[in-house]
Amino acid sequence: MPEWLLWFTRFENSKILALLLFFFTFCGILIYVFTGKARSRRLESYKYIPLQDDDDDSDAARGEVEHDERNES
Repeated sequence: MPEWLLWFTRFENSKILALLLFFFTFCGILIYVFTGKARSRRLESYKYIPLQDDDDDSDAARGEVEHDERNES
């Protein structure tokens, strides 16, 4: 087996390799998420979700239930 492949089999070397792999993957995900204007606007709109009223959702749910009950009759 070539010497450079044996280097990966040693536990202390494979930890470094895994750390670098996960670090660069994490950085790539961050760059992907926070670049692009459309994605940036969409992420900014998500920060207001907890403050929005739930009345619209509950009315829609009741409307669907009433609609289903009418169709069964």
